[in-house]
Amino acid sequence: MGVYEELQARGLIAQVTNEEEIRKMVNEGKAVFYIGFDPTADSLHVGHFMALCLMKRLQMAGNRPIALVGGGTGMIGDPSGRSDMRQMMTKETIAHNVECFKKQMSRFIDFGEGKALLVNNADWLLNLNYVELLRDVGPHFSVNRMLTAECYKQRMEKGLSFLEFNYMIMQSYDFYMLFQKYGCNMQFGGDDQWSNMLGGTELIRRKLGKDAHAMTITLLLNSEGKKMGKTQSGAVWLDKNKTSPYDFYQYWRNVDDADVIKCLKLLTFLPLEEIEKMEKLEGSELNQAKEILAYELTELVHGKEEADQAQAAAKAVFSGQDTEHMPTAVLSEEDFTDGKIDILTLMVKAEIVSSKSEARRNVTQGGVSVEGEKISDIAASYTMEEIQKGIVVKKGKKIFKKVMM
Repeated sequence: MGVYEELQARGLIAQVTNEEEIRKMVNEGKAVFYIGFDPTADSLHVGHFMALCLMKRLQMAGNRPIALVGGGTGMIGDPSGRSDMRQMMTKETIAHNVECFKKQMSRFIDFGEGKALLVNNADWLLNLNYVELLRDVGPHFSVNRMLTAECYKQRMEKGLSFLEFNYMIMQSYDFYMLFQKYGCNMQFGGDDQWSNMLGGTELIRRKLGKDAHAMTITLLLNSEGKKMGKTQSGAVWLDKNKTSPYDFYQYWRNVDDADVIKCLKLLTFLPLEEIEKMEKLEGSELNQAKEILAYELTELVHGKEEADQAQAAAKAVFSGQDTEHMPTAVLSEEDFTDGKIDILTLMVKAEIVSSKSEARRNVTQGGVSVEGEKISDIAASYTMEEIQKGIVVKKGKKIFKKVMM
């Protein structure tokens, strides 16, 4: 099985242009491809995981990845999948985030000896002359056609700024520049990027002739990745200072039963034959597959030592033998009223739930316990002295938090 066929078997590929040529280039290790990353935070999160794993797979097969960091497009913001305009970032913030990305990407991609490139599109976008861009690139884009793109249609009712409207042109120009500067002949992106990607392919052909080799391939990166990247209490980061290796392990250990095999196929480097055997597991046996998934991904991001520790701590915590490695929430005096805090407020402050209504529902349904005792009274409260000693709050069967001051 070639690498392209393996990507198909793992469920990664959604749409392609010129499949036979793409298949040949990828399988022969002749693809020079790029994936873009917007530096909207100082850490990558698990929503980027599929893209990073894909780059690693293709590089292992001899292809050359280009990680394009959007230092320039980040000044505009991608409207795809958004209901409002993204907050503007300063150049200094973007530069800091780009540096953070470099370190994390190096765990997945080998940047040594010309095997891969890390490029910032600020290098060409920030120096563009507006009038020259209009004359040089503008004639190749149809406004009517752009407005049919899903990323714009979703925003038309609430309002799409002219700033964001330019994002497609900027992203298309990226592919054009990467093609000319680095011989980039292929672009990968999420299924919500299809229109932007086709714009880049079309720009190259219009500017450089129909024989210019530039191809697009979209994968189930963003729709699946965004879902994977969020929990009820926020994002799951690849930076251990934002999401500890233990919490990272637990996130994957607690994926839905319906998602575990899909995650194993999309994100791990286990042989497909091994994963297919796990497809036969049902009920509690699926926990074996979840533990394998959690360990494999924690090792990939944080290394074997951290993965071993996270796995050992998770088993000890689950058996009730260990609270030292349990995820901890620290409260302050301001969280208390007259020296006490009620169970609903405590659960929100400890980020066990996202709202008091969710906390109330869990308590009334008998899904909350404190120090091993089930809590059924929504008015139950705890003193500062009790919290200072530390209490273990459990929601359902899998979510534990040690709450302290």
